[in-house]
Amino acid sequence: MGGRPDRALLFNGSDRAEVFAGARPTHRGDLVVESHGMAPIPEDERYGSSRRNFTVWFAPNMELSGVFTGTLAFTLGLGFWPGFVAIVIGVVLGAVPVGLLATLGPKTGMGQLPLARLPFGKSVALPAAVQWLSALAWDGLVGLFGAQGVQLLFHVPFAVGVLIVLALEGLAGFLGYEVIHQLEMWGSAILAVLFVVLSVRILERGHIPLHSTVHGGAAIGAFVLMSTIAFSGTFSWASYAADYSRYQEKETPSSPIFWWTLGGLCASYIWTYAIGLAGARVLSNQTAAGVQSLVGGGTVGMLALVIVVFGAITSNAMNDYSGSFALQASGVRLKRNWSAAGGTMIAFGVILWLHGDNTSARFQSILLFSAYWIAPFLAIVLIDWIDRKGTVTFDGLCSLMDPKNLNIGWTALVSLVVGFGAMVPFMNTGLLVGPVAKRLDGADLSFYVGFTVAFCVYLALRRREIPNALLSRDDVRNGSEEAGGDGSSIG
Repeated sequence: MGGRPDRALLFNGSDRAEVFAGARPTHRGDLVVESHGMAPIPEDERYGSSRRNFTVWFAPNMELSGVFTGTLAFTLGLGFWPGFVAIVIGVVLGAVPVGLLATLGPKTGMGQLPLARLPFGKSVALPAAVQWLSALAWDGLVGLFGAQGVQLLFHVPFAVGVLIVLALEGLAGFLGYEVIHQLEMWGSAILAVLFVVLSVRILERGHIPLHSTVHGGAAIGAFVLMSTIAFSGTFSWASYAADYSRYQEKETPSSPIFWWTLGGLCASYIWTYAIGLAGARVLSNQTAAGVQSLVGGGTVGMLALVIVVFGAITSNAMNDYSGSFALQASGVRLKRNWSAAGGTMIAFGVILWLHGDNTSARFQSILLFSAYWIAPFLAIVLIDWIDRKGTVTFDGLCSLMDPKNLNIGWTALVSLVVGFGAMVPFMNTGLLVGPVAKRLDGADLSFYVGFTVAFCVYLALRRREIPNALLSRDDVRNGSEEAGGDGSSIG
């Protein structure tokens, strides 16, 4: 595409939104640097099979933050089977919304946060900023273990290991969509080999923690909390979901997109979490070193560390990529590829902070807080999409690139804030234990509360503000009063 202006990005004769378009891949294996940002992908330039949704959601989770998350079940006092059941329940429940939202990619050609301009309008700046910060947090969580792997491999200071991992992941995020899909496709096969070896070695050692150390109400509380932690892992991808299917053809059936996405998430998360739980006595602290110890020394141990590093890169490339869309959705006029590179640089400080004292508590806190806000966000996005009844058009989506065509979005913003506020008493993290969570022996039900409250509030308030209308190309070009030429949106 050569970065030429898109024919659809004509905003009252202005080129102010060209920063959101640019060069993009046109077929599988096209490794052009994708400078194209949040603007919708033209319908006649889509490509790719729905099967790609499996590998793109499998490989990024085959890394050590997932293994470390699994050890938390042991830390909470659960034996293997209660912990495993809690993990399966949480993972599946968290993966369902991601699968649903992934189906919006082909329907719209847009990423998840940019598409949220529909219900949120100008107020999308808040969830977009939170999403960008969450991407940085995940950069830190995952990059921590990748940097440990580099440190052990090359005997360099930890900070140098961080720089190496960030440079490699940043390159993938900079290159964009097709490079990431190719990376995740090959990564799925390579990383699966390592985890087969890990699984075998853990079973051979036979030190699996079978018995729970908590009982009664405390055991129920720990079970619910672990299912919530597992839920937050898969669910945290919901705000990324459409980013990796938006190049697929509009006519792609929704069912295979949903099931391939669900399958990739569930297979990877349940596998890595189960390994962490089974090997928790070895993996609870220095996870990268624990993995090396499990597989043994020599060449096999070195290979394990290489793939640990590779797993961090496959995951964080997606954090950097989706973070760049969130920044654009908030209104920042910065090219997508340079935005991705900038987020990678900021992640350096996050990783160093996580590497300090009490890594376990900090890990659990960020894991939960980076996903809490998505519950009310999901409720708002789903109501808006269902209420539009398929009236979304390509030209209309292009009109969302210009903030003059957006309303305030106060109903969505109020619903998000109220929904999140209702979650606080039910939260249980290292930073905050709400009063209801205390009474429930630590059980964290906040995600379900936040979704329900935001759903009800937005359903009640939605009609009090005319939702952002989708303008036709003639409306956009003419800047007519009906098209919101005075800064309003049409009904």
